[in-house]
Amino acid sequence: MRRKSVLLMPSARKVLIALGENIKLARLRRKMSTQIVAERADISRPTLWKIEKGDSGVAMGNYVQVLFILGLEKDLLEVAKDNIFGKKLQDLQLLTKKRAPKKTTSIEKDKKND
Repeated sequence: MRRKSVLLMPSARKVLIALGENIKLARLRRKMSTQIVAERADISRPTLWKIEKGDSGVAMGNYVQVLFILGLEKDLLEVAKDNIFGKKLQDLQLLTKKRAPKKTTSIEKDKKND
């Protein structure tokens, strides 16, 4: 039974295709055959071809395994490392003032004194 591909937004699809092309170019620069990379990554050649085409149906772990085989694991660690937008959101939350403590009513004060 064939698995369904993940439905991606067009911009995300373009990114995945570019990633696949970059993986293929990295493999070719290293003069490694699809057979060698597939064997080392413990995947089939058709799966490697899907990765190089940016297929969204391929498990993320297979993409990661191929990146490790090609020596690109450091590039993977750079993903979202300098998340400027996330840091700005975090800073905005740090700048919000905390509420003052609740004022106690005279009834609550009487209960505390008992």
